[in-house]
Amino acid sequence: MSSTSHGATPHYYVPEPSPFPALASFGLFFVILGASQWINDIAWGKYSLLAGMVIWLFILFKWFSATVSESESGQYGRKIDLSFRWSMSWFIFSEVMFFGAFFSALWWARVHSVPALASLDNGLLWPGFKAVWPSVAAGVTASPAGIIEPFQTMTPFWLPTINTALLLSSGVTITIAHHALIANERAKTIAFMWLTVALGVVFLFVQGYEYFHAYHEMNLKLSSGVYGSTFFMLTGFHGFHVFLGMLMLLFITLRLQKGHFTPEKHFGFEGAAWYWHFVDVVWLGLYILVYWL
Repeated sequence: MSSTSHGATPHYYVPEPSPFPALASFGLFFVILGASQWINDIAWGKYSLLAGMVIWLFILFKWFSATVSESESGQYGRKIDLSFRWSMSWFIFSEVMFFGAFFSALWWARVHSVPALASLDNGLLWPGFKAVWPSVAAGVTASPAGIIEPFQTMTPFWLPTINTALLLSSGVTITIAHHALIANERAKTIAFMWLTVALGVVFLFVQGYEYFHAYHEMNLKLSSGVYGSTFFMLTGFHGFHVFLGMLMLLFITLRLQKGHFTPEKHFGFEGAAWYWHFVDVVWLGLYILVYWL
């Protein structure tokens, strides 16, 4: 039942039966079906993928809209707010583990795999192999057999450093926006939220240019040995998370403009801010471990 008893907000809100989970799964089915067929050169695969994405995104929009309406109508009490906080905390923890796996892969390749390949045990397999990082010199990790094209490695100057400044600045602007919201200064909150969104968009454009430069001028690709694969996996997945975080902040900003959130109740804002700060911290790790070391 979705009604409240005696006009009071219940501890736990129980919504009406919803078709959204089943319909979202229906859309994802066609996304997966289409993707699997498209990569196998089946002509209709891309159309199935597109149709599935349209269905899935439309259902998510309707689902999230219903959730926002429930929140704004006062259906969510303290217990629901607490459950949202725990859910977001565990979600971010899962993302920490996700990136931890890729950072571990980078560490394992540099500290264990590459030195092991230069050991006496592998001397007969790859004679003359040199355990150096990055794996760019002839005869080292990238291609002892000569099957990987020569490439250049990334440095922290200047695009990665510019992006670091952009993300750190966005962390400051969203914090200012949060304090402004608590102080009930809505206009200031909205202004700094739009600035945060803009910084995220600029970051993505800078990273896109960096990738274009890497592919066309440095010949650095996903297939450029273990260096290329770890570089693009780490920075690419982080860029995807920046895109998701930017979308979160965009929709939160649009809700602020509609009058949503109050100084006392604004976890939707806080959850997006938590995620954005997580993205900032991950980038600092990338900036040091991938671009400097």
